[in-house]
Formats: sequence, C-alpha cells, structure tokens
Amino acid sequence: MSENAGGVPPREPAGPPPPPPMAARPPAVNPWAPVSYGPPRRRYGGVVGGVIALVILVATAGVVAVVPHELSGHAIAVPTSVHRSDASPGDGARSAPHSVPELENNPILANGVKLGAVSCELPQLGDTGPELSAFYEALTGCLEQAWRPALDRADEPSVKVAVSVTLPKVSACGAAPSKDQAVAYYCGGDTTIYAPTDWMLADAGQNRSRHLATIAHEYGHHVQSESGILTAAADRMSSPDQNSPADLALVRRIELQANCFGALFIAAAEGRGSISRATANAAVADYGRADDSEDHGSRVNQLAWAKAGFTGQNTASCNTWSAPADEVS
Repeated sequence: MSENAGGVPPREPAGPPPPPPMAARPPAVNPWAPVSYGPPRRRYGGVVGGVIALVILVATAGVVAVVPHELSGHAIAVPTSVHRSDASPGDGARSAPHSVPELENNPILANGVKLGAVSCELPQLGDTGPELSAFYEALTGCLEQAWRPALDRADEPSVKVAVSVTLPKVSACGAAPSKDQAVAYYCGGDTTIYAPTDWMLADAGQNRSRHLATIAHEYGHHVQSESGILTAAADRMSSPDQNSPADLALVRRIELQANCFGALFIAAAEGRGSISRATANAAVADYGRADDSEDHGSRVNQLAWAKAGFTGQNTASCNTWSAPADEVS
C-alpha cells in the first residue's frame, strides 16, 4: 500500500441458556460476554456494519447497573517483581496472577509494559475450514507469545485462546450473534474466538492483512477480559438502554482500545516470519475501513488508535480510558 493506505507509518453452566445477545453493549457479567468484530459491508439495526460490534449476553435475569463515575487518573506503575506464568512454586514465583477490575489504572496499561517481539510462521491462507483453522491457530499462538511478557509484567492471567471456525448455536456465552452482527467474536466464557469460515471468507476473502487485523482485534478483547478491563467497564454501565450516551462512550473506549491492542501485536510481529512490513501496514490501515459509528467511534479515531498502538512503544499508548472525549468520539 502507498504511504500505506491510510497513512500508516511504515515500519456451561448447566440449565437453560442465557438470553440472546444485544448489540453494542459491554458485558453485564464479564465472563459471559462475546465481543465481536463486524464487517464493513452494510448498516443494520442501528449498528453500523463494518465496525467492531460489542455484543452482550446477560447470564442471569437480574443484573443491577452501577452508576459510573468520572474517568480520571493515569496508569499505575507495575510491580517491581514480575510473575512468570511458567514458574513453579520453588522458583520464588508470586502468587497466582489475577485480573484487576480497573480501567485507566489497570496494571496492563502501566508505563514500561511491552509486548515481546515475535516471528510468526503462518501457514498458507486457504478457503476451507481446516485451512482457516490452521492459520488462526498459528496466529493466536503467536499472539499469546507476544502478549505473555506484558501480562506477566502486570501479574495478570495469560490464558490460551481457542479458535473455532464453526458457529455453535449456543456456547458458554449463550446464543451466537447472526452473520449480520459479526464477522468474528470473542467469548470470555470459554476463552474462544469464533471466526466462522463463511463469515470470514465473505468479509476478507484471501486478504491476509484483513484476517490478521480481525483476529488481532479479537485477541485484544481477550486481553481486556483477562486483565479485568471488561469487568471494570461493565461496573460503570449506567442504563438498561443500550444506546444511552454514557454507555456508548464506554463501548467506544473498549473498541478503540481493542484496535490499539491489535496494532500493538502487529508492530511486535512486523518484518519477521510471515508478517512482512507491507502486510503489517495493510493490516493497520484495515482498522480505518469502517464508517463513523456512535458506538465504535469515528473512522478517523478508529484508525488513529490503531496507529497509536502500531507506533507506540508500550501498552500505555492504548490507554483510551484516560483519553479526552474528542479522541474517543
């Protein structure tokens, strides 16, 4: 791509299933919330197709909304002693890593927290379920490798993600969204990215950069889930109306951060293995292909946060929670 299209700088539970999903909402109960990345193809039901759609499943009938308070503050410093997820008790490891239900002050967003550089060896991208599955499995393995140093530094969980190219009628997150609501989605209840073959091929075809951008974004939601960011965002939900201004503002910060997290990974893998600089630049530019959306931000800001991750040196570059309103509009 030329100055790289978009101006990117080179470089279970037992019992009945929960109610059906509602569009454009963060989770009422974090582990049961699927988060989806929608296709930039059409408009539907008040949600702009082509933008990243956040879908909520209410796991229980009665959920009490918590009135949000003003966002303020900055990222806290990370602990000086670092937890290693592969350390045994005899190694003097810290206690088990745990999620921290914080937004702007979440340890994953502290200064100095960085992803590890990775060389992703990805198979050929095919047009069958098994071929897509192999590509996504290799990609999420590389995502896990890149994100682990950051999550370990923040002493937060680094749980392996599964990828499914088939769409279940009901998962740990309840009923699946429709093909008009998503291209792929992340379910925290079973730590799975669902990327159905026909949905992904209809949206991305054989465009490797687009597949890369989509899966990296979904993994960004996994990081938000593991770190406790999604739980903290849910605690600030203020209204049963999914289109309330206050709640839409929270959703925009979630989704723009997932773009930034996705691009952080792309930068960590750029120019090595199967992810060339051209592919990386095109993947970041892909985050700017969506229309303006009140629940996912303007097209300008969607790309701006991807660029922030791509050019930033650490996760603090993705702190949408401390950003002024005009940068997450």
